[in-house]
Amino acid sequence: MTVTALAPEAATRKQRSRGLQKFLRNKGAVVGAILVLAFALLAILAPLVTPQDPLQTSFTAIRKAPSAVHWLGTDDLGRDIYTRLAYGARASLMAGVISVAIALAVGVPFGLMAGYYGGLVDGAISRATEAMLAIPFLILAIALAAFLGPSLGNAMIAIGLSAMPIFIRLTRGQVLSVKTEDYVEGARSIGLPDRWIIIRYILPNVMPPLIVQATLTIATAIIAEASLSFLGLGQQPPSPSWGSMLNTAKNYMSQAPWMSIFPGGAIFMVVLGFNLLGDGLRDALDPRES
Repeated sequence: MTVTALAPEAATRKQRSRGLQKFLRNKGAVVGAILVLAFALLAILAPLVTPQDPLQTSFTAIRKAPSAVHWLGTDDLGRDIYTRLAYGARASLMAGVISVAIALAVGVPFGLMAGYYGGLVDGAISRATEAMLAIPFLILAIALAAFLGPSLGNAMIAIGLSAMPIFIRLTRGQVLSVKTEDYVEGARSIGLPDRWIIIRYILPNVMPPLIVQATLTIATAIIAEASLSFLGLGQQPPSPSWGSMLNTAKNYMSQAPWMSIFPGGAIFMVVLGFNLLGDGLRDALDPRES
């Protein structure tokens, strides 16, 4: 392999190393990554790190305060809150990740087409996107979830479709700036098909801002899932969900405040983690920074 062929690879490795160093120097980003990793491990290892079945009730342990037996107390049916919190992390994190995956899978192709082809294609996609963006995100998610029916799967679809316009607009803007670059013009001049140019030359160069936006949108999706579950449109009881746990806890704010403190704190911490992680990725992936 020639020196010329090795040069781009060396430059790419150097850029990745520089980005990792910038990320690790950002204390907030590291804290965010630790928080996200901790909750992910809690969700994955829930059967191994929890003492009870999340659906197990005990009428002799109703609304017990935190103790050595029940670390975070129990709820109105005597179920262990720590156990339900761990299993509820599965629903929240899964909703966040899958919803954003749906938004990316649908939104990015539309954004690529709008930005690359322009004209009538861009006009039609942009007008539809603007119409969806005119509706507040959570209101649109609630409307779609109510239309589809109450379940965690339908809630994820509703959240993903509601977040889709953000990725369409972001992708379109990035493509508009990338498609005028010399390497794209060169690929077009030698007769490469549009599909190959989009996949090989444009998409990899618009991915960094999409990764950052996806990380930040996961936090928004987790809040949306909790809101839908709180309203009865997400994860259905008795399956644990942080939002449904808060819905139950609102009736016992004075008698058993721990029922709302811990699920609310979990939502706050995981959303904070994703926001800090997203900010760190934005700084690390910014090509303008040396």
